Amino acid sequence: MGPLKGIRIVEIAGVGPGPFCAMMLADMGAEVIRVDRVEPIELGIDKAPRYELLNRGRRSVAIDLKRPDGVEAVRRLAGRADGLIEGFRPGVMERLGLGPEPCLAANPRLVYGRVTGWGQDGPLAGAAGHDINYIALAGALGAIGRAGEKPVPPLNLVGDFGGGGMLLAFGMVCALLETSRSGKGQVVDAAMIDGAALLMMMIVGLRAGELWSDRRGENVLDGGAPWYDAYETADGGYVTIGAIEGRFYAQLLDRLGLAGEALPAQNDRAGWPRLRERFAAVLRTRTRDEWCSRLEGSDVCFAPVLTIGEAPRHPHHRARGAFVDIDGIVQPAPAPRFSRTAPDVPAGAPAPGADTDAVLRDWGFADAEIARLRESGAIGG
Repeated sequence: MGPLKGIRIVEIAGVGPGPFCAMMLADMGAEVIRVDRVEPIELGIDKAPRYELLNRGRRSVAIDLKRPDGVEAVRRLAGRADGLIEGFRPGVMERLGLGPEPCLAANPRLVYGRVTGWGQDGPLAGAAGHDINYIALAGALGAIGRAGEKPVPPLNLVGDFGGGGMLLAFGMVCALLETSRSGKGQVVDAAMIDGAALLMMMIVGLRAGELWSDRRGENVLDGGAPWYDAYETADGGYVTIGAIEGRFYAQLLDRLGLAGEALPAQNDRAGWPRLRERFAAVLRTRTRDEWCSRLEGSDVCFAPVLTIGEAPRHPHHRARGAFVDIDGIVQPAPAPRFSRTAPDVPAGAPAPGADTDAVLRDWGFADAEIARLRESGAIGG
């Protein structure tokens, strides 16, 4: 089930944004076949396949792309697919003989999706990099952090996943929709640096209107405003306040017992240190759970700061089924939600190559062909 049921995607295994994109498509019902290496790449992290949660919901074939018959096998898979996803540096797929030109020649309807850090062209296109580098050059990292302190990496959410994998998934679905009308495939070029810049659009607009400063930690949404920040509680926990609108701010003062106190106006920046001092002092008088009982569900714009382990247990998540248990691992459920074509709960992440024979057979390979590929070392699993 799912809105993408019937769509077939070939994923050339990688790390980060490519698998995230493939997971999103598989979560929505697409049949995604992950082409893993015969000898898995070493990342310096000893992790069992079941914990590779980004790989959930799809089957895996192990194919050696250094062997001509392995490359030809992937071309045949691409010939039967609606889309292909790859995340190598520019030129790698071309050198393997699996670039857009031969794949589109074999399958003119193919949507060929590629995700890189710097993009397919430009002075930095061939350089190595990671999320932190891409979001730095996009202007995103420099805006995140406390006043007077160095920038704080927001995990790898902005470049790898928001600006990379999610952008590629959006591009793939856009191109698949267009292909359904035109009958023609095309290349989708998703660059993490482009996506990170795009995610900054609202902040760019605020800065253009002189409503945002390049100085970190001095703005409305970066922890500069005392009514949009996280505060420590009596038990060492933290809670968040986001009372931007005036009516919500008034409720905040009332709930904190500060409504009758002579305090600076909400948007008096010169008075922000005083407001922060008072909010911090009051919020330290109760535990995190006590503040939840007092503020949660109100229009104060409040939420506790939960750990990764605590989040699935929160009553709101439990009521919405926002987390699911797959193979004994609690993890986020597919999102977004659909009223008519709700996707099934995905299967867990497979071991690399676990489904090689079954996938090849389902995608048109004869048993004798599969045996020859295994004998030559072109496939594993």
